[in-house]
Amino acid sequence: KLTMEWGSEETGKFIRAAELKHGRSAMLATVGYSFHKLGLTFDKISVHEYLSPTQDIKFADLAAMSPVDAMKSLPAESWLQMFAFCGIIEIYEMTHVGGKIAYDETVAPGLQPGGLTGDLGWNPLQITVDDRRQTVELQNGRAAMFAISAWLAAETIPGSMPLLLPWAKP
Repeated sequence: KLTMEWGSEETGKFIRAAELKHGRSAMLATVGYSFHKLGLTFDKISVHEYLSPTQDIKFADLAAMSPVDAMKSLPAESWLQMFAFCGIIEIYEMTHVGGKIAYDETVAPGLQPGGLTGDLGWNPLQITVDDRRQTVELQNGRAAMFAISAWLAAETIPGSMPLLLPWAKP
């Protein structure tokens, strides 16, 4: 209803696509954060000792830090790789329709009304995506956004989290 008053149906689709992508990112972040807190880090499974030999950053050094401190100590090239990967996904969604690049369009499909849907056409398990599954994914994404926000606040702002987390320092 809000998008119909302040925009259009296409505005609602755009907001839903953004929420879907942010939810997926938050789900990945919560998995990574919880793995780090549980000690399931690359220093135990990687055949390589270093994340970056040129900058002398070892996986074991990152595993000894909190997740936030580990992220802060990553080199600029790591951040560039992460943002480039996200940018490639965004460019793909802007320029492709049904898994194929749209050569004959004068305006990128993602910039057309209702063009961004969050569906990248990648479904290797061939799972039938119905309305219920889409709703579940959105709800899980919303829960993950709250979870990662709470975990980061609890770690970086003392006393900000009213619940005692098992890994939080008293």
